[in-house]
Amino acid sequence: MTEQVATYPSLANRSVLVTGGGSGIGAEIVRQFARQGAQVAFLDIDVAASQALAEELSAAGGAVTFYECDLTDIDRLRETIAAAATVQGPITVLVNNAANDQRHPMEDVTPEYWDDRLAVNLKHQFFAAQAVAPGMKAAGGGAIVNLGSISWMVGQGGMPGYTTAKSAVLGLTRSLARDLGPDDIRVVCVVPGWIMTQRQLDNWLTPEAEADLMKAQCLKYKLYPIDIARPVLFLASDEARGCSGQHYIVDAGWH
Repeated sequence: MTEQVATYPSLANRSVLVTGGGSGIGAEIVRQFARQGAQVAFLDIDVAASQALAEELSAAGGAVTFYECDLTDIDRLRETIAAAATVQGPITVLVNNAANDQRHPMEDVTPEYWDDRLAVNLKHQFFAAQAVAPGMKAAGGGAIVNLGSISWMVGQGGMPGYTTAKSAVLGLTRSLARDLGPDDIRVVCVVPGWIMTQRQLDNWLTPEAEADLMKAQCLKYKLYPIDIARPVLFLASDEARGCSGQHYIVDAGWH
């Protein structure tokens, strides 16, 4: 079945940056912004997958550029965002998507691993927002969409560093929305439920886990990356001009 996705005229030619855009939810977000006619830069450490995506979308007429970037290297993150803005103009849509939900039992967590989980799942969101904010202000405004997670809301165990970082994304969203609102910069958070990326299918989706999920969700079907890309497009567009400082849960009624 061909997915039908709304068109948002305000996204045409917008300068967009997506972190973690090489696979999973991020790749679908990149794909959908490209189909809107936006100029899209995306950052990732997976070179092979990212180059393949950029080539696919460029061949289809999309204005898409891949930048290799380890988001835990904040200096490199800043340099890459500046390079993207030089090529396609000030970033006026930032999607802070990158994260890694690797499981880790509480008793195995070291101080170093704890810091790593916060660096991978939270720290770069703030510094990416800090880096794009001056350009957004000069451009007359913009939108920052942070990706959270339903995991901490449903009390999921087995990965305390991840759930702690993802719960903090909501606090970051509200704080930045207050600070940046006077410059007409909107900051929102999209909170995915269990989204069936290839990583999830390969690592964690078992028949038993799927049965439990269907019991928990109000809607009795699995969600996929396109189900997150859709609200991200809306919230980045001018249709959502009144939306800031809030989180929007997309979990099929689980939480």
